[in-house]
Amino acid sequence: MFRPNTRMIRCESPGSITMEIQDGPAIVAAAHKAGLMVALDNTWAAGIYFDAVSHGVDITMQALTKYIGGHSDLLLGSITVQDEAVYRRLGLTHKLVGCAVSADDCSLSLRGMKTLAVRLKHIENAALDVANWLANRSEIELVLHPALASCPGHEIWKRDFTESAGVFSVVFCQKFTKQQVQAFVDALELFKIGYSWGGVTSLALAYDFGSNSARPYGHRIVRLNIGLEDVEDLKADLHQALQKTPSGM
Repeated sequence: MFRPNTRMIRCESPGSITMEIQDGPAIVAAAHKAGLMVALDNTWAAGIYFDAVSHGVDITMQALTKYIGGHSDLLLGSITVQDEAVYRRLGLTHKLVGCAVSADDCSLSLRGMKTLAVRLKHIENAALDVANWLANRSEIELVLHPALASCPGHEIWKRDFTESAGVFSVVFCQKFTKQQVQAFVDALELFKIGYSWGGVTSLALAYDFGSNSARPYGHRIVRLNIGLEDVEDLKADLHQALQKTPSGM
């Protein structure tokens, strides 16, 4: 798929929403052989569960807004590079376009890093508990969590990642209509609706890929973010929402 004008391969692993794991080392090997750089969005792994630099990635980025900040109260990101020349070029571009962050946002990011390990461990354990519970529900066809064997790319995750995080998706059974999937999300009480995950609050969001053959789940996929709430409370909320969804009765 490389073209004469291709200069960089952009990756995100796991894939947002559908959660497939990309073979980072294989992508790096193919790109570097062709003289191309590889950039990776490493936000899901919080920059620590996948060591992008040691796997040959040239540029690794993450939204510090999410796990690093941890409380959904800042807007910040990071870019880390291996090559000094790239570092200087990025710095020049940074100045030219006028990018700047506030001292307050930096302070909140540093604060979040102090509790990162504790939060991530709870989130990982809670997400695995909820994911395995959902995998046994009759309403759910598939749970897309990289740490589960059912998820595309699980073996690569097991090889390259050290731990898992709190974002994963569920695919409802074929009988569920788009309206019923949306009704499930609307019926949730403890889970809130939101895009920007990584904070203390659990989130749910329904998607619709239509007839996209590369993402065959159509309207039946819901992405979940597990926060710091009690796990049993989260499962109770999911249970009552499933019970209220007509096709799930």
